[in-house]
Amino acid sequence: MIYFTIFIAAVFVNNIVLSQFLGICPFLGVSKKIETAIGMGGAVAFVLTLSTIITWLIQTYVLVPLNLEFLQTIMFILLIAGLVQLVEIVLKKISPGLYQALGVYLPLISTNCCILGVAILVIQKQFNLMESTVFAFSTAIGFSFALILFAGIREQLSHMNIPKAMQGTPVALVVAGLLSLAFMGFSGIVK
Repeated sequence: MIYFTIFIAAVFVNNIVLSQFLGICPFLGVSKKIETAIGMGGAVAFVLTLSTIITWLIQTYVLVPLNLEFLQTIMFILLIAGLVQLVEIVLKKISPGLYQALGVYLPLISTNCCILGVAILVIQKQFNLMESTVFAFSTAIGFSFALILFAGIREQLSHMNIPKAMQGTPVALVVAGLLSLAFMGFSGIVK
């Protein structure tokens, strides 16, 4: 039951983008097409889940026993940057089309604060390895869900007659705010 609660909380109640405002840069930057949003969601899910597992292991079995917790942030950043490079190499080999579609946004994963944020959150919440993994994957699903939903809305808006002053970023920010308000409706379901 605890894993289901973690899943619901991470995807809907405490959505990393719409409730905690982490990962806004790729959320706004990659959300113009659904295909690109799906690709970014998959890449973030892979990096987020893997980096959370590895950072939890490093924190638990290296930093805490050696009393080096003060190195947590720098170690996590270095690890995440390395994983993003790995994802970039794999995507270039396996899916050149997706690699080209993501373009400049793929390196943004390494500076995506939701990746580092989740790695630190699981330590702060004192999750065990399984809870950390469920939380990371659920957060990635929540990020992807919000990103794809936002991309679908933005694609529809591109066919609408929007006043010139509201085109582009202004209407995207208004839609993001409305999505955030919609997700607030889930608050109170779980803590």
